[in-house]
Amino acid sequence: MAKDKGIKELEDLPGIGPTSAEKLKAAGYDDIEKIATASPHEVSDISGISVDAAKKAVDAAKQATTLEFSTGNQILEKRILLGKISAGAKGLNELLGGGVEANAITEAYGKFASGKTQLGFQLCVNVQRPVNEGGLDGKVLFIDTEGTFRPDRLEQVAKAGGMDPKQVLENIFVVRATSTDQQILAIERADKLIRESNIKLVVVDSLMALFRSEFLGRGALGERQQKLNSHIHKLQKLADTYDLAIYMTNQVMDNPGILFGDPTTPVGGNVVAHAATTRLYMRKSKEEKRIVRLVDSPNMPEGEAVIKITSEGIKD
Repeated sequence: MAKDKGIKELEDLPGIGPTSAEKLKAAGYDDIEKIATASPHEVSDISGISVDAAKKAVDAAKQATTLEFSTGNQILEKRILLGKISAGAKGLNELLGGGVEANAITEAYGKFASGKTQLGFQLCVNVQRPVNEGGLDGKVLFIDTEGTFRPDRLEQVAKAGGMDPKQVLENIFVVRATSTDQQILAIERADKLIRESNIKLVVVDSLMALFRSEFLGRGALGERQQKLNSHIHKLQKLADTYDLAIYMTNQVMDNPGILFGDPTTPVGGNVVAHAATTRLYMRKSKEEKRIVRLVDSPNMPEGEAVIKITSEGIKD
C-alpha cells in the first residue's frame, strides 16, 4: 500500500509527466507499487525518460510504499482460503492437493499429444464453475502461441459438463501471439482486462515455442533467458495481485547427458524450473490414457495419476 507522502499517482513521481505516466499505464505499470518494484532501465525504456530520472522516480516510489510482514499463521489462513480449479479427474485432483491452485504457476510439460493442451481446455471450462463445484467463478485469458486454441473442443467439454457452450466461449479471451514481443505484451497489458472481466485463469499454450524459434544458438541464450525470466515474473505478479491461477504448457527435448531412465527434459532451463510452483510431466500411454507425474510441488509428494482424454474431457 502506498503511504500518504504526497505521492499517490504516477504523475506525482519526480520526472514523470502526464505523457510518461500514460505510456507506463499502457504497459501495465499503473500504480506506485509497480514502479517501486521495476528497474530504472525498464521505466526509462517504457516512458522515454532518462535512466537517471527513472532511478529517481523508482526511489521515490519505494519511499512512498510500505512493506507488510505476515506471520506463518496468517499465511496458513490465507492458504486455506486459496481457490483451486478442478482438473476434471479425481485422481489428478488428489495428486495436486485438490486441483490447480490460484496464486501459483502450474507448468505441464511433455511430448506432442501428451494431453497438455487438453488439460488447459478442461481448466478453461472448470474455472467458470462456482467455487463449491470446483471452479473460481471467473473468466479466462488464453495466450495461444502455437495455434492450438479449439473452440469446438471447448464446446464439447462444456456440453459434457452440463454448461452452456456459447457462454463458456464468451468468457474466454484469446490472444493469438506470433512473436515473443506479442506474447510478452499480452501479459504486460492484461491488468485492465483481469480487473474488469474477473479473469481467474491465465493459460499460456505454450510458453517456450516462440522463444525457441526466435532465439537460436548459444549466442542468443543469455538474452532469451533474461527476457523469459522477466515474462514469467510478470505472470507470477498477476497471480499474486489478482488471486488467479496460471497454467502454462511447455515443450521438451531429449537430454543426451541422461544415459539411464527417461531423457525427456523440459525446455527453458533453470529460469522456468525455479519459477513454476507446480510441475507436471505428462506422457502418452495406451489409447486414450495419459500418465501425469507430479515432478515438483512445495506441499505435495511426488506421485502419478492415470487420466483418460475422452470426447467429454479429462476423466479418471
